[in-house]
Amino acid sequence: MYQELRVFTGNAHPALASAICDFLGIPLGRMSVFKFSNENIFVQIKDNVRERDVFLVQPAASPVNDNLMELFIMIDAFRRASAGRITVLMPYYAYGRSDKKDQPRVPITARLIANLIETAGANRLVAVDFHAGQIQGFFNIPVDELTALNTFVRHFKSLELENPVVVATDLGASKRARNVAAKLGVPLAVMEKRRIGNEDTAEVITVIGEVRGHTAFIVDDEVDTAGTLTQAVNALHERGALAIYAAATHGVLSGPAITRIETSPLQQLVVTDTLPLCDEKRSDKIQVLSLAPLLGEAIHRIHTGQSVGELFT
Repeated sequence: MYQELRVFTGNAHPALASAICDFLGIPLGRMSVFKFSNENIFVQIKDNVRERDVFLVQPAASPVNDNLMELFIMIDAFRRASAGRITVLMPYYAYGRSDKKDQPRVPITARLIANLIETAGANRLVAVDFHAGQIQGFFNIPVDELTALNTFVRHFKSLELENPVVVATDLGASKRARNVAAKLGVPLAVMEKRRIGNEDTAEVITVIGEVRGHTAFIVDDEVDTAGTLTQAVNALHERGALAIYAAATHGVLSGPAITRIETSPLQQLVVTDTLPLCDEKRSDKIQVLSLAPLLGEAIHRIHTGQSVGELFT
């Protein structure tokens, strides 16, 4: 059995790491992570980690590439410091949309990130709601994929809204939305859309299922520029939905996202704290639910050799 549990973080999301440690009742590990004037990243672990069970919290938050490079260097530092086991807690997995060759002469970047994490020396990965399920198969180390769906179900049940229907923004999101609909005991509707080029814009072709006179819950894994989300909201509004709510695990909220959300008929967008939200990304329409207890319990179960899957049964 590995020695004591230790949790560390880089600069990507220290608030989440602190909340996880508060749940576990342990102090956050001490590290120095900064960038020299020449943009080279320096990492030094301030605690003894020899044979410790180390968990490294580092979502691929903005700036994505800087935080990924921090992650690789931190993993290497722990490996060279003789950590017993290195588990990367990466709630948001960047480049998740680049999971296949869907155009000529393009990379599979999600697989490349997996290779780099393994090469750096990680022994295990914990993530939340991958964009595509096959990303788990890109790794040759154990992967635990957690989900925020139960958190969303509890939130929507507490709202007690009129005549709800769960809506998937496209066929790819239908399985996730179907699971939420089943847990809520409500019907499911699915949007058929057409994505335009490589930009985050899409055209809704049709809605399969009845939404008129219903309160619509849109369920997805992430909201980036909110182009797809607001197209879906507008389509539901035009088709007679009473009110429209949305839930997405990862609130990337880049570019014009906040403006689009605030000027749309959307009542509320629920996201989790897998990514930090700066002041510019906050809105009265956005509510953040914390996954620190879920992540903390997963860490505890991994450290003590218990089942992680039982969290979702």
